[in-house]
Amino acid sequence: MTTTTPRVTIGLPIYNGQNYLAETMDSLLAQTFRDFELVISDNASTDGTEAICRDYAARDPRVRYHRNEVNVGASANYNRTFELGRGQYFKWAAHDDLLAPTFLERCVAALDRDPAVVLAYTQAKAIDDKGQVVKVYPGKHHFNAPTPRERFYEFVLDPHPVVAVFGLMRREALARTRLIGQYAGSDRPLLSEMSLLGKFHEVPEHLFFYRFHEEQSWGGNKSAQAQQAWYDPRRAGKVTFPQWRLLREHVRSIERSPVGLKDRASCYLYMGYWMLKNRRRLGRNLLLRDA
Repeated sequence: MTTTTPRVTIGLPIYNGQNYLAETMDSLLAQTFRDFELVISDNASTDGTEAICRDYAARDPRVRYHRNEVNVGASANYNRTFELGRGQYFKWAAHDDLLAPTFLERCVAALDRDPAVVLAYTQAKAIDDKGQVVKVYPGKHHFNAPTPRERFYEFVLDPHPVVAVFGLMRREALARTRLIGQYAGSDRPLLSEMSLLGKFHEVPEHLFFYRFHEEQSWGGNKSAQAQQAWYDPRRAGKVTFPQWRLLREHVRSIERSPVGLKDRASCYLYMGYWMLKNRRRLGRNLLLRDA
């Protein structure tokens, strides 16, 4: 039974997502941990998304549906779900991914057990448009490291899909960050900032299913300019330097963090290594080949 103020908020930002929405909604509402609200922010969809959302909201009081009058961009819409939420813990959900029934139960238990943990997520598998598993992602090694610099290194320099951004976060910790920025790849600096605020916990079970398909945001928006327009429509057609922006924002994560001198210095050194690893992409940005 849901309390007046739910313990968990699931924020579901969406735009023209009728293709997988019902399947995703069913997986969210089937969670064994039931004390949550599902906040949907519809970014002025023009397909059948609104009708599907209103149908679920009419059948389940945990579903709260909001609709933007105009498309405000993915970044603002993601952050809108956080602003509308009331739960102690918060999780973003994409309209095309799936959760196993015990996802919330396991993540809530991890946050309840250790106040130092600011984000709990599970191991993940990739699925295709038909729901068939196409890849199993390896787990992280230093997600729960007591030193901030180790966590920062793992989530900035160790190549890995950013499935942790769809984990369960302490609302108070997430509120201290810049949330999702209005630039391509802004989920990565969000994780780098969170990693400097506290420990992460990776549940050693594959309870998150990340869907690959042609219509997803990065699949359909292949150029850097199109990616930028997806995050912020006001920048459609403008020149962008995505790799340099990521560099700048990771550095800002360090600048804003409460960590000590040793951890801070190590993180700056890691960003020097990041520049070395990404030197070709940074160079192409300057030549406008990725613009």
